[in-house]
Amino acid sequence: MYRATTRKIQVTATPRYVAERSEPDEGRHFWAYTIEVVNLGRTTVQLKARHWVITDARGHVEEVHGSGVVGEEPVLPPGGRFEYTSGVPLSTVTGIMNGRYDMLTEGGETFSVEIPAFSLDIPHMPRVLN
Repeated sequence: MYRATTRKIQVTATPRYVAERSEPDEGRHFWAYTIEVVNLGRTTVQLKARHWVITDARGHVEEVHGSGVVGEEPVLPPGGRFEYTSGVPLSTVTGIMNGRYDMLTEGGETFSVEIPAFSLDIPHMPRVLN
């Protein structure tokens, strides 16, 4: 589990390797990750956009931008939380992801929230620092 808090918005990432969707002999590996966003502040916010940076073991970087997450732009009142699961394929046995969410307050202010860097590792393999 990996966690970061920015302006009282807490983001927790929990990755897991999905062997049944991976084909190691073909150089295809798949990870699912669950993200929980919790509003620890006193102002309602809305998650408007995402920006991911995905780096594989060879140093290849892919950036992903888009509106919302999993087709939604969730509104989080004070104490509110939103959780979703998504996935990422890699051609290497390890990698790392990080990024940010762009948020909007009910007063119209925009700000970015850190998505903590998290490691994509296959269980029972030696860990490699990326």
